[in-house]
Amino acid sequence: MFATLWRLTVNPFWSNIFHKKSEADSLISFLRSLAIFADLGRREVNFIASLVHARRYDPAETIFETGDPGTGMYAVRSGRVAIFIRHPDGHKEQLAVLGPGDFFGEATLLAPARRTASARTLEDTELVGLFRADLLEATKKHPSVTNAILISLARILSERMQAAEMEIRQLRTALRLSPPPADPEGDK
Repeated sequence: MFATLWRLTVNPFWSNIFHKKSEADSLISFLRSLAIFADLGRREVNFIASLVHARRYDPAETIFETGDPGTGMYAVRSGRVAIFIRHPDGHKEQLAVLGPGDFFGEATLLAPARRTASARTLEDTELVGLFRADLLEATKKHPSVTNAILISLARILSERMQAAEMEIRQLRTALRLSPPPADPEGDK
């Protein structure tokens, strides 16, 4: 056992064989795993890696609040993020909990808009952000890459809208089929 430990810690030959992926390779692998970049080639993803911004967040740290100007999307590289709305009475309604590989805020890549929900970390979290200003600047130098991203984004937004429409239909059907609430006064 001592000899194995020595080879891995002291001998540079063995340490090179067992080295971890570089941070850049790891970021590129992560970006390739995201649906929005899945159709891009390695060269295009390398370019996207140069545009994104990685940041670590502490637990319970606010990413953005409802009403904040939307400037771009975030992808969860590690940790968890709660998406919620705050009702006028102060009650928070959780809409989703997102984990590694999930992304949010992508609609603001297309057009400036206020955030319609709040986002807060639930634990130590690393997010990768892609912001509209960077994407717009990239359209000047690499229009084919940004067009591919925008087409992918349009597909994802369309799929999400269709899923939301189906859910609304199911809720409406369930409401129509449920019996009316009982009269608290009773039949008099």
